[in-house]
Amino acid sequence: MISVLICTYNRGSLINGTLQALIEGQEVLPDEIVVVNGGGENDCGTIVNNWQEKFPSLKHIRTENQNLASSRNIGLRHCTGTIVVQTDDDARPFPDWIEKMSAAHELYKDAGVIGGEVVDASGKGLLYTVADALTFPWYPSVTEVRNVPGVNSSYKKELLDQLGDYDTHLFRGEDVDYNWRALQMGSKVLYVPGIKVYHHHRATWKGLFHQHYMYGKAYYLVRSKWPGMYSVYPRTIKSAKDILKAIYFPLSPVHNAFLRVKRVKGFFTRLLAFLPLLIVGYSWMTGLLIQRFTKRNSTINQSIKIVPAE
Repeated sequence: MISVLICTYNRGSLINGTLQALIEGQEVLPDEIVVVNGGGENDCGTIVNNWQEKFPSLKHIRTENQNLASSRNIGLRHCTGTIVVQTDDDARPFPDWIEKMSAAHELYKDAGVIGGEVVDASGKGLLYTVADALTFPWYPSVTEVRNVPGVNSSYKKELLDQLGDYDTHLFRGEDVDYNWRALQMGSKVLYVPGIKVYHHHRATWKGLFHQHYMYGKAYYLVRSKWPGMYSVYPRTIKSAKDILKAIYFPLSPVHNAFLRVKRVKGFFTRLLAFLPLLIVGYSWMTGLLIQRFTKRNSTINQSIKIVPAE
């Protein structure tokens, strides 16, 4: 049984396309869809109710928006499937999304978390090219990874019962934290490239820079919570490896820009894309450093308590 969870807030103009892709566009329908609606000025309530008439197994859960982690916790309590698949209100799953996600869980029984590729659906132009190259991971084949993005992710129910709630202290990075906890429990996190969703990336340069600035802040918060977690910066300077990491850290956006620009097609487009890729990378680093030198990270609970969902 497959449950699809979508958390939405203030995006009534977007979620209609997501529900259409799930209800009318899938070769194999999910058994249920759970929409957690946080409201907002652009509320999607009427749209969700209209789709309920066509798909009675759609559950519409209204709540007061706090953050994505809180909404996911509410939604998971209403998901009854043996596999819970998650996407966002700005995504459009491919027609074989449910079919391939279900088949992957059947094939890879030791993987509690499975996700796939996120493809740009916004349009053409340098902005979308940069966003597509930078925002989401891509691998050419099935790969064990540390994280898959929440917009295209799925979980076996027995793992969800062990993991319990998302950390509501995290304003971003809650999916990274959640998948890290899955790894600590011995579960595999798997990227399967054939499992795809379209995604509407940020529509302005300012929006893209701010998105990655916030990603940088969240990156530091999650690493503050998990002292043993992988990190691009050194936590202490006690060894030669720490020194090398300290030297590499300020250069990491340059290295990352060289890696990401390889995904851009066309020589001249690559030349144009390199500088904004670099700027976005340093926006991310700025967010990380500002978070490092503020006291906001003190609000994060350093000792995680894994409480099974009720």
